[in-house]
Amino acid sequence: MSKCNIDHSLESVVAKLESQAEFLPGGLAEELGQFLSSDQPQDTLNEVFHLLKKYDLASVEERKERDRKLEQYIK
Repeated sequence: MSKCNIDHSLESVVAKLESQAEFLPGGLAEELGQFLSSDQPQDTLNEVFHLLKKYDLASVEERKERDRKLEQYIK
């Protein structure tokens, strides 16, 4: 995934999570929501946003890789 120079607000990350929640496996969306309810550094917000961006259009292999990266944040 390429780096983006835009800092994404917490609100935009939460909105992206809500728009992609139905495509995420198991309780991942709920766990990410809880994770985002506490203060997170800007780098983390940006990374989570980009992992969620166009998640619904990603291949099965790409989704698995994104899931793995997202799960690292909530552990």
